[in-house]
Amino acid sequence: MCQVGHLDPRSHQRVLMKTGLILLIIGHLSFITGALVHGTVLRFVVDSRDAVSLQYAIANTASVISALLTISCGIAALMLSRYLAPATLKWVVFTLGASSSLGCLSCLLGLAVSIGLTLGSHGRALLAPCAVTDVTLAPVSRECPFDPTRVYSSTLCLWAISLLLDAMEVVFGIRCLLLAIDLLHLSRCCRGAHRGKVSLQAAPAETPDPGQCLGLLRLDSVGAAWL
Repeated sequence: MCQVGHLDPRSHQRVLMKTGLILLIIGHLSFITGALVHGTVLRFVVDSRDAVSLQYAIANTASVISALLTISCGIAALMLSRYLAPATLKWVVFTLGASSSLGCLSCLLGLAVSIGLTLGSHGRALLAPCAVTDVTLAPVSRECPFDPTRVYSSTLCLWAISLLLDAMEVVFGIRCLLLAIDLLHLSRCCRGAHRGKVSLQAAPAETPDPGQCLGLLRLDSVGAAWL
């Protein structure tokens, strides 16, 4: 009996359980970080006429959605580690692993763009709701809905944490996806089809029997003699 990905069922269960727990923890941390950024800063900053603040909101919302996908993938991986038999559960883990990895990768790029825009503009979009746009000249003021002296560094720190968590989500989401591929035997099917194609291309052409060639020559010579 062939081993799937060089792992026995017990090893698959252990690896799936560890991966599911890690995805569950990372997903919750990423969700909390995104909620903190939105609740403390972005809900005051977002303006439909400002492209930068819209980009902030879209990147942060995508980060929260990808965190929910990661949590779902972790729960599905934990269920699959308990019950390896159902094929439907394997396909669910495969789908959630692929969507979570792609979503977190796009959020990773979006957060990197947000950090770059904030550093390039020195946080002007973050301080747009305040009357004074200079952080050094704007202590805690009644005209600002938040503390302008800390919003710049706090938002950047939270985005950096989100960036690190998204990178970890991508790594463990791909790991979960590969485990689902092994359990579904998809890698073996691809290798079998490739080997069959190579064997058909490398099959030698049949050579005629020498006795057959001599018989044909004799018949040709007899026919010529009769003529």
